[in-house]
Amino acid sequence: MTAVIFDKSTKLFPSKKERIFLAHCAISPLYCHAAEAMIAFIRDLSAAGISALPKYFQVLPEFHELCARFLKTRSANISYVHNTAEAMCMIANGYPFEPGDEVISYVHEYPSNHYPWVLQKKRGVKLVLLADSAPSPDCQEISGPRGWSLEELEEKISDRTRLVALSHVQFTSGYAADLQELGKLCSKNNIDLVVDCAQSMGCLPVFPEQFRAAAVVSAGWKWLMGPKGSALLYTSERFRRKLAVTMAGPGLMRQGLDYLNHAWQPHEDGRKLEYSTVPWDHIAAMNVLLKEVFLRYDIEDIRDEVFRLQDLFLSAVKGDTRGFLRLPPKNRSGILAAKLKADCSHFVEKLAGRQVVVTAPTGYLRFAPHFYNDDEQVIAAAQHLNSLDEE
Repeated sequence: MTAVIFDKSTKLFPSKKERIFLAHCAISPLYCHAAEAMIAFIRDLSAAGISALPKYFQVLPEFHELCARFLKTRSANISYVHNTAEAMCMIANGYPFEPGDEVISYVHEYPSNHYPWVLQKKRGVKLVLLADSAPSPDCQEISGPRGWSLEELEEKISDRTRLVALSHVQFTSGYAADLQELGKLCSKNNIDLVVDCAQSMGCLPVFPEQFRAAAVVSAGWKWLMGPKGSALLYTSERFRRKLAVTMAGPGLMRQGLDYLNHAWQPHEDGRKLEYSTVPWDHIAAMNVLLKEVFLRYDIEDIRDEVFRLQDLFLSAVKGDTRGFLRLPPKNRSGILAAKLKADCSHFVEKLAGRQVVVTAPTGYLRFAPHFYNDDEQVIAAAQHLNSLDEE
């Protein structure tokens, strides 16, 4: 098999000139041509106001089409949203819950996929949380969030379970759910599966219809390397029909710019969840990214390159590496999490002083390289970690 040749040039990824960026699970450097697309829109708006807009009328339909190709679905199933929390709130508030219904999630979920379900308690909905569980014996001794168990999930399903809301990849530990197993279990029990893919989309394969998801949402500024404040949402046609409208504006209605026509004529496709003004500069940037990166390379090849860089990093780390959370192959993700001897925030600060960017928001030191990082970069990062560990 011919090896994939990635364009890792500093022309496309200028952040490489000054730093070793290994924090793609946080806020990634904005892809160069995506930034240029945003700047072009802002300049046009500055120069001509509304007169500049007609040339951008197609950016949103193009976004729907490109995302559909990326996720192997139809453009009618795609919505532009601003962030994961917005999408989850529209889903949770619009879902036809009845008192006594249950939602299953994980005790250490990211807030955007937790609080929208907490709000449903006022409707009599019970939030059932999966306990933390070690995915493998290698993870037993690691303190802190690790993952959850499919066996416990199956045990907690009741005749009142309506929806399962989980992250594909846990932001703390990097634990990745097996979406095929998860989707099969939910489908067997007639449960709607809603997945937060902010920590996987752009790094791992995400094809909603293959694992029978009702909804999938991802922020655009992590592994997708897009603008902060951009996100995409997939919903199945069957699932959209269930959702009541909770956010309304001109974007919701079929009559479009005919603003004095107040007939209730909402879209039934993904535009049902695009209720009002969207940032065309952000969407233009995402379109560039999809065309130049995520539809240029196979996502499986991107995943394999990320895993190869992780393995190279680990091979260059000296001494005891038991603090690194070693996950089974099916549960690996772009996040390599570690519990080190010293306070992780100490390592973040010291590595930043050496122009190595990592994050540690929850007690884990998170290393998250992307496909464009060089071998020399990840080896150098490991060497910096080694010297700090010795100190």
